[in-house]
Amino acid sequence: MAVCKDIKTFSRTHEHIADLFSVLAVVLLFASVWAVLEYHLVVLEWWRHSVVLNSAILVAALVLDAFLVLGFLAVGSARFGDDDERCFGTFHGRRNTREPFGAFRAWLHHMENVGKKHR
Repeated sequence: MAVCKDIKTFSRTHEHIADLFSVLAVVLLFASVWAVLEYHLVVLEWWRHSVVLNSAILVAALVLDAFLVLGFLAVGSARFGDDDERCFGTFHGRRNTREPFGAFRAWLHHMENVGKKHR
């Protein structure tokens, strides 16, 4: 939890850097969409040469891209919230419900509450 508190402290004291991380997240997201649209034929041709190896590389690249976007957003939004707020709060998840889409409903409820805090 020390890392979370360090990020909160840093982003609150240097809000312009936190804003930069938020902008970087948006730029990376749109750059990823642009790259997929621009180079999909080249990537598909490259992928056909070695399907197994190149599939692993593509999945790793997608995971890294998503991790970077979410990480930039986390650093950018760390300046919001109360001082006594927990750093790593999670939603209840699928264990507390017996419904087929209960995990999705719990996650959606959690995200709505998180969104209300940041307005």
